[in-house]
Amino acid sequence: MFGYQPVVIAGPGTPASGRWTPLDRSLEPRVAAAVETHRISSAEPGRSTGWAERRERWLAQRSRWAKWWIEGAVEVGLRAGADSDLIYASMQPYESAEAAARLSELTGRPWVGDLTDPWALDEMMIYPTGAHRAFDLRRMRKVLGSAAGIAMSTPEAVQQLRAQLPELGGKPVVPVPNGYWAPDFERPPRPRTSSSFRIVHAGYLHTAMGYRQRRFRAVRRLLGGSIHDVDILTRSHLYLLEAIDRLAGERPDDASRIELVLAGVLSDTDRSVAVGRDYVRMLGYCDHDETVGLLRTADLLFLPMHNLPPGIRATIVPGKTYEYLASGRPILAAVPEGDLRDMLASVDNAWICRPDDVPSMMDILRALLDQFESAQEVAHARHTSDVAQYEYRALADRLTQLFDRVLGEPDSHGTIRAAASTLT
Repeated sequence: MFGYQPVVIAGPGTPASGRWTPLDRSLEPRVAAAVETHRISSAEPGRSTGWAERRERWLAQRSRWAKWWIEGAVEVGLRAGADSDLIYASMQPYESAEAAARLSELTGRPWVGDLTDPWALDEMMIYPTGAHRAFDLRRMRKVLGSAAGIAMSTPEAVQQLRAQLPELGGKPVVPVPNGYWAPDFERPPRPRTSSSFRIVHAGYLHTAMGYRQRRFRAVRRLLGGSIHDVDILTRSHLYLLEAIDRLAGERPDDASRIELVLAGVLSDTDRSVAVGRDYVRMLGYCDHDETVGLLRTADLLFLPMHNLPPGIRATIVPGKTYEYLASGRPILAAVPEGDLRDMLASVDNAWICRPDDVPSMMDILRALLDQFESAQEVAHARHTSDVAQYEYRALADRLTQLFDRVLGEPDSHGTIRAAASTLT
């Protein structure tokens, strides 16, 4: 597609275990059989994949796992991608950048780095001290300095990367966000049997991490481990639960119609804060097809983020945002300033408040419940061209335009015919 044929380099493909690596068989049919894939043959060493462990991974950059992945990817890449014209590293893990840089040095092929999160610039990454963050920023500067092009997930991340790494100069750094797959939303939605006002949250909640971060917040602030005074606990269901509980005290009949559905891997802490509330349904992990089907039955989709001080813009947009938008269902976005807030401000069925603003959440729920009671369905937006820009094929086109810039002018046929070795 778009004049490129990918050659994928991946891990051994053995099922992973743990909170952050659930197996989803429903996505397998989407990988074209014609995609050439080469895997590292040696067994993957154990590694920690939780948020808390990831914060501390600066200590283990040359750990057994990092060494295994970098050396294995380079070995397979030299063999399988010998005829490729370009190396593309999808991160995370950030060690993929080191593997791509080494492949580029050995083969003379340019490499493009695609950061799903902004690495050391990510306000959600809380380091033990400012020195540790500075260490990771130096590593980031060194490895990205050898890239021929860089993709970031948000315009704000692009701007901050430019500001922090001015030595990138005229090197192309472009925003290529997460997105959605249009066929997911072309099938008729599943019928609803419940008459409740259904609020849905899909994906991960960060309750345990938020409590832990608050416990050591003053120390982290003193030691400089945070970029800003971030509050991670708001990236959970805690404040929405408070809003519903308070609303139930005021309007028990209306609040009794509410059903809050949590779809995704839940920690013990996620579950504990919701225990005792009859209106909460905790489904646990649902595969992608099930989750999309559930989104389309929602009367309201809940989109929480971490909180930041006023005037500080977030560098990330949660991946679920784009499927929320594609569903056309109403969204309650409890988010700080940043690209996500700007994006949703122009959407006619998005209600926005600060991440910890319980009174505003209550006002939004009151208004939507009144609308629900009178019409039995909350109006939802139609798909627009603004949403279509986040469809995967549009994003693939944007990414291949970056490849074109890195490789030079198109040939006489109007496209560059190139294989791209992809590290995933």
